[in-house]
Amino acid sequence: MTTLSIDAMGGDHGLAATIPAALEIIGHHPEVRLILVGDSDSIKRRLSAAGARVGERLEVVGASELVEMEDSPAFALRKKKDSSMRVAINLVQEGRADACISAGNTGALLATARFVLKTIPGLDRPAICAGLPRMGGKTTYVLDLGANLDSPPEILFQFGLMGSVLINCLDGKVGPSVGLLNIGGEDICRAP
Repeated sequence: MTTLSIDAMGGDHGLAATIPAALEIIGHHPEVRLILVGDSDSIKRRLSAAGARVGERLEVVGASELVEMEDSPAFALRKKKDSSMRVAINLVQEGRADACISAGNTGALLATARFVLKTIPGLDRPAICAGLPRMGGKTTYVLDLGANLDSPPEILFQFGLMGSVLINCLDGKVGPSVGLLNIGGEDICRAP
């Protein structure tokens, strides 16, 4: 069984989005167990209102703080050690969860995860990944969506390796094509 810790408070809509999503996951994926992290009373009230309750596949873990969308990554990392985001990440570090999900502050999530979980030896930076649908039902995956504007060649190589391994795990494709997309600016695009 896969256990996911979810920052239930994070994101633009917080519990209004995470509780229905969590219940849908539980309903459609019997191999998944969820740990909802945040204000315990609020989470339990929302679960009860939705006709659900804590059980073998649904656990609630309390956290007294919330990382706001405007919080800097450094502030969240240093000052919000009992945030729903940090506690959810800690559950992965402790081995109680296999992965953490948060719709909250992306910079804070990356900084906190990197600090708490570290990186795999040989990888210096994490990368945000998203799938872009293509015609024919295929997906193109893009790594490092805006998190790093100054990546030297070694880091770009590491991102390529991470992407290749990810595609192998997700799609079973060995040796997928890896490309580089430039976000740089040309002189004609710069304001005077």
